[in-house]
Amino acid sequence: MTKNLLVELGLEEMPAYVVTPSMKQLRDKLGQFLTEHRLTFEKIEMFSTPRRLAVRVAGLSEKQSDLTEDFKGPSKKIALDADGNFTKAAEGFVRGKGLTTADITFREIKGEEYVYVTKEELGRPVEQIIPQVVEVLEQLTFPVNMHWADNTFEYIRPVHTLTVLLDEEAFELDFLDIKGARISRGHRFLGQETQIQSANSYEDDLRQVFVIASPVERGNLILEQIKEIEQERNVQVEIDEALFNEVLNLIEYPTAFIGRFDERYLDVPEEVLVTSMKVNQRYFVVRDEAGKLLPYFVSVRNGNAEHLENVVKGNQKVLVARLEDAEFFWREDQKLEIKDLVEKLRQVTFHEKIGSLLEHMERTGLIAALLAEKAGLATSEIKDLERAAAIYKFDLLTGMVGEFDELQGIMGEKYALLAGENPAVAAAIREHYLPNASEGELPDTKVGAVLAIADKLDTILSFFSVGLIPSGSNDPYALRRATQGVVRILDKFGWEIDLEQLVAELYALKFDSLTYGNQAAVLDFFRARVEKMMDRDIPKDIIQAVLDSRHFVVRDLVETAKILAEKAKEAGFKAAVESLARVFNLAEKAESREVNPALFENEAEQNFFAAVEDLHLSDDLEDNINQLFALSPVIDAFFDNTMVMAEGPAIRNNRLALLANLTDKAATLAQFNQINTK
Repeated sequence: MTKNLLVELGLEEMPAYVVTPSMKQLRDKLGQFLTEHRLTFEKIEMFSTPRRLAVRVAGLSEKQSDLTEDFKGPSKKIALDADGNFTKAAEGFVRGKGLTTADITFREIKGEEYVYVTKEELGRPVEQIIPQVVEVLEQLTFPVNMHWADNTFEYIRPVHTLTVLLDEEAFELDFLDIKGARISRGHRFLGQETQIQSANSYEDDLRQVFVIASPVERGNLILEQIKEIEQERNVQVEIDEALFNEVLNLIEYPTAFIGRFDERYLDVPEEVLVTSMKVNQRYFVVRDEAGKLLPYFVSVRNGNAEHLENVVKGNQKVLVARLEDAEFFWREDQKLEIKDLVEKLRQVTFHEKIGSLLEHMERTGLIAALLAEKAGLATSEIKDLERAAAIYKFDLLTGMVGEFDELQGIMGEKYALLAGENPAVAAAIREHYLPNASEGELPDTKVGAVLAIADKLDTILSFFSVGLIPSGSNDPYALRRATQGVVRILDKFGWEIDLEQLVAELYALKFDSLTYGNQAAVLDFFRARVEKMMDRDIPKDIIQAVLDSRHFVVRDLVETAKILAEKAKEAGFKAAVESLARVFNLAEKAESREVNPALFENEAEQNFFAAVEDLHLSDDLEDNINQLFALSPVIDAFFDNTMVMAEGPAIRNNRLALLANLTDKAATLAQFNQINTK
């Protein structure tokens, strides 16, 4: 017969973004704990609110499974002395296993006998294991921690209750000076402390004190309430997934409601209104059936429907104050001149070790000009890029962006259009911030894409140059995201820009404001970001071989790795790679690339030379790899009939040069001697 186990940890309110990951972490760690302790179970259900993390293990076995384990000890000749008595080595071995020499048997392995003991451990009742569950709670990790009272132990928030129930049986465990019992806490304002009667009654017991413990149930309730509002008002409520998850983890007992604001605020750009509602107030946006923004908002109260009209009025008052500010900034910012704002950026620090924002923009402009040529931008696009690079940070000094920093770039586009700038210039100002998340939206225009890459490149190189390099998980300036953005944009537009060559050209640029440094570290950083883009199923050795190639074009690297991974499943892959690897290994000794056919001594050399001369690699990466693999018989014949390291230096160097000419071409795809064929 199985049992159900409930573990609930009651805390002060946790940040919304921590709740769901912590709930899943508790599930995973408890599942691992039970498995390690030889306890089987059917499933683990998860529960969470801002003030609790909980799991319920269903179908938990009543006792551990029995354990029978064999241990191999020293060889017989070490375990026994000349008289056949057990040595100290044998005695120490069995003592360490909690056994005696009477438990020793001998088994033969490859012609030699070894000591073996078998340890049997009867499974203990689950009740004896449960007290160790506290270890799981101690192992939970969080992005931020704090300590309180006299505790030296740090945790996400102060702990108030610990509830551990096995069916109806309560366990009084000690965690951070909190004694476990049946006590749990209800809603902060509507409920009170309550007793959980059993693991199975958990949700119902908390529901009586205005807590919906299941995030799934809580989420469905919110959606049902919003649906009712939509039907009553004939509107469409925009459910932003990230906002929904945040709201879900801020409440314990949801009641959705609709509020409104004056229509005159709709004259303010929609992005400003949406930001005020979603980001600052955590409201859901309301639209009509055509998608037009309406002067309404939907919010979710952490409580019941009593006195809801007062809650609506209070939320409307708070929002109107925000919209009043937004309307004021929108009106006042239009009086500003772009050129004046740009000049003031000279006084705004980009970073104290790097210089001003204007100096950053000037470096970005030079990088953008270099990139424009490589990306093949048209004359009109280059002109738009030059203008965008000269002004693209101006909106940072507007009142609107000062108040709502989430709107940087977005307001820059709108103010640029109002000032009569070319739409392409305005769009680039907005797009240069993209992507604003690791997998976020990318620029759509070439001008915006080049400006985004240039801005990110100077940011990366500048911070690396002054020694502000990310280490471990520490990346305060989001340089990993910037680097990921560069490689993703290059991949999207398919620009054949060799990053290694580009970085070398950037380091050759001269600026009055800064000198770039740490070039090798920058390239390693880029390679790590490209590796993140590659399929997880691709073997590590193939990825590394491709990343170390002499052709650092993002799209080509990703595609080459994918092709090689597929070809690794084919019959001829091993032979072809081993042939090329042999060439690579010897070619490292070559001192030149000059080949003199007059020094050839056999037909295999001549055939090898002709094959390399006929090898013309193109943009078709799979065809390039096929051509290289097709050389396997020619390579093998060369090695079978030719002593590369001949005694005569002229012959030896000629043959090494022959090999080096092939590696120069093949290395644009991968370092084939790094691919494991064992």
